[in-house]
Amino acid sequence: MCGIVGFTGKSPAAPILLDGLSKLEYRGYDSAGIAVRDGNQLAEVVKATGKLKKLSDKIDGGKAISGSCGIGHTRWATHGVPSKTNAHPHVSGNCAGSGSGTVESDIVGVHNGIIENYQELKEKLLKNGYKFYSETDTEVVIKLVDYYYKKYNIGPVDAIAKTMVRVRGSYALELMFKDHPEEIWVARKDSPMIIGIAGGETYVASDVPAILKYTKEVYYIDNLEMAKLTPGEAVFYDINGDVRQKELTTITFTAESAEKGGFEHFMMKEIHEQPKVVADTMNSVIKDGKIDFSEIGLTDDEIKNFSQIIMVACGSAWHVSMAGQYVFEDLAKIPVRVELASEFRYRSPLIQENSLVIVISQSGETADSLAALREAKEKGAKTLAVVNVVGSSIAREADSVFYTVAGPEISVATTKAYSAQLIAVYLLAIQFGLLRGEIDDKKYAYYIDELKTLPDKMKRIIDDKERIQWFAAKYSNAHDVFFVGRGLDYAISLEGSLKMKEISYIHSEAYAAGELKHGTISLVEEGTLIIGVLTQDNLYEKTVSNMLECKSRGAYLMGLTSNGHYEVEDTADFVIYVPKVDSHFIGSLAVVPLQLLGYYISVAKGLDVDKPRNLAKSVTVE
Repeated sequence: MCGIVGFTGKSPAAPILLDGLSKLEYRGYDSAGIAVRDGNQLAEVVKATGKLKKLSDKIDGGKAISGSCGIGHTRWATHGVPSKTNAHPHVSGNCAGSGSGTVESDIVGVHNGIIENYQELKEKLLKNGYKFYSETDTEVVIKLVDYYYKKYNIGPVDAIAKTMVRVRGSYALELMFKDHPEEIWVARKDSPMIIGIAGGETYVASDVPAILKYTKEVYYIDNLEMAKLTPGEAVFYDINGDVRQKELTTITFTAESAEKGGFEHFMMKEIHEQPKVVADTMNSVIKDGKIDFSEIGLTDDEIKNFSQIIMVACGSAWHVSMAGQYVFEDLAKIPVRVELASEFRYRSPLIQENSLVIVISQSGETADSLAALREAKEKGAKTLAVVNVVGSSIAREADSVFYTVAGPEISVATTKAYSAQLIAVYLLAIQFGLLRGEIDDKKYAYYIDELKTLPDKMKRIIDDKERIQWFAAKYSNAHDVFFVGRGLDYAISLEGSLKMKEISYIHSEAYAAGELKHGTISLVEEGTLIIGVLTQDNLYEKTVSNMLECKSRGAYLMGLTSNGHYEVEDTADFVIYVPKVDSHFIGSLAVVPLQLLGYYISVAKGLDVDKPRNLAKSVTVE
């Protein structure tokens, strides 16, 4: 959650901070603020509630503030309601919480994460004369740094280290000390942070898009590490205060890939990018007509000897896992469990010997998924990460990594990252099936050929989106929508339902079609929209029967099926067709109309498609 940026160099800091925050607003948009210093001058803090434009207008796009060292923050509220008082940056002094202007304070800071023991720490600080103006945990941690800094008369590195030992929770912390002009001090635990250097200037942010415009050479700061940032230089320390050496990583994304590129919304741009990212992800591991996992770190012997697979994820990545379960078990004949990371991490899961735990996360920083990965490793499982961000925490800590090639995804509602994850799971399942003797060479070649048809077929669906737009306008005022399907169609229904609810704010649920009569059908009334996903030939008639049960109770039926099933028009009131492909992989096609449907309903309602209320892109807190 939340987005943080920092800059120290020769250029004016405020415009760079605003530009970086604009690239991170998908991480939080309840409020925003910056703090800038001009040499030895005190920091000037400016905050505004609402979206970033309010802050930008307040300081004339950054022109109203001088100084070449600064930090910034865009907030997704956790502790404390969205307000100017609770907005970051926060200060170590006992005032200046809600106002803007020069602050007479020793430390100014911003923070992404959650401090779990903030109440305990707050009570300690109150006993030592500190006062608090906000409801945030961030103010507590900044004042704790100030406490150690003054009590022991020590430098920033030692004061921050003592704070890190005392604090429980997650944080990516940026601090400016009054006594250390042109320096930004940072610390990290379980919340993402990257540092870039170019042309004698230094940038820091919580995600890649914020600094792509300035540099592609970045450092990833590890857990329980700190760094001192000065113009053109970064010095890293471990929690003992010892200097650590780091290697630069080159980001392969382009700055243009994080822009809208002429589309009205990032979500529509990212829907259109799906054919390319699916092809790019396939081509990253298919060599000369065969799947090659040598760069991923999975050996053939390991694949042959795994006793079970556990797929762990959150949100849309969990829906990928649900689809993956069907494909893996059918193609590779290996038992698969699908787990919500937030549940897996807390229930002391039983993991068999020779288990593979696959953790799926776009950002590679999802807090629950990262904790689940650590739990799996502690119990002796082999771990495989399917992530999109090179150098992310999950990627660094997993035994093996399958990088999807989706590029930066800005819209909060995932589309292209989901599709790239799904193709990665297909490739894993096919290779497992071959090496475990469940797929012969002929079938193996057939499956790979079928995968290669997906990008063109996805493009055909996207190019024919006008009918979906028409239907979305007709049903934009719906109150309840139910998605139903069986098998793989149920997994796709889950993702379609999530797209509907998260960006259109329509109550939406997905059900295994056979479960309707076990309670859910009581919710169906005249005009209720039922969307039936009907791509699995062996389950087609059963799902149609379930849809008819809803129609007899007044529901309006939309069917989503593959070309050839034209008889569904006798049952459904509106039908969308997708091209035929092997039934294991048709979910990659069926999900696209559902993404478009959610998008167009949101547009028809005049909502903020890319930044739905109460949601943020990367869930880096519990």
